[in-house]
Amino acid sequence: MTIFQPPNVRTISVVVPAFNEARRIAAAIAQLDAAPPPAGLAREIVIVDDGSTDGTIDILRSLAASRTDLRLIEHRVNQGKGAALRTGLQSASGDVVIIHDADMEYDPRDHADALQPILEGKADVVIGSRFIGSAHRVLYYWHYVANTLITRYSNMLSNLNLTDIECCTKAFTREVIQKLSIEENRFGVEPELVAKVARLRLGPDNRRARVYEVAVSYAGRTYAEGKKIGWKDGVRALWAITKYSFR
Repeated sequence: MTIFQPPNVRTISVVVPAFNEARRIAAAIAQLDAAPPPAGLAREIVIVDDGSTDGTIDILRSLAASRTDLRLIEHRVNQGKGAALRTGLQSASGDVVIIHDADMEYDPRDHADALQPILEGKADVVIGSRFIGSAHRVLYYWHYVANTLITRYSNMLSNLNLTDIECCTKAFTREVIQKLSIEENRFGVEPELVAKVARLRLGPDNRRARVYEVAVSYAGRTYAEGKKIGWKDGVRALWAITKYSFR
């Protein structure tokens, strides 16, 4: 029987893609500051501004100039969430990397639960779920239906039993990050990551990546409040699942 040892984790990287979040970005960083990493671990915050045009970049430049734990990377033009994550994950230096959105829909206090299976040596990847017991804002029924169908289709092809593949909160060990390459530029990145994680082989024994799921809270936004994902992204998600599962 293989005995897994807890990894030697010293630094956590939080990768934050941001686009036109001037109304929320300062509060989002303050929320991160109020949720420190697990005891004994250092943390870097890697923010990728994806060509914002509403003043987000000015706020971020001011914050980055006064801090050593915050690294700002700028895309000159908007490329999409997937492209921002590609840049952020490539730049992150932590032993464990966790993805966090800049729109305050997710609570960084949930990071501790998401990181725990990795810190205990049980998991290589942890994926959050908005639907397995934690508090969440009640919003669009048809979004929930679409997410459920997308997740079930992903599970059929990946043979994973997840409940929410579109959840932003995802954590990875350094070994996993080094093996992942993001190709999707927009919201198709979420199913792409799940499909590729399901096929990963790690370590000298070429074992499958160990995937855990944890509950996270969710305070979703309406479109009037700045929500950006639409039905075309749902169609792209189905295409991404098919593409990266069979390729």
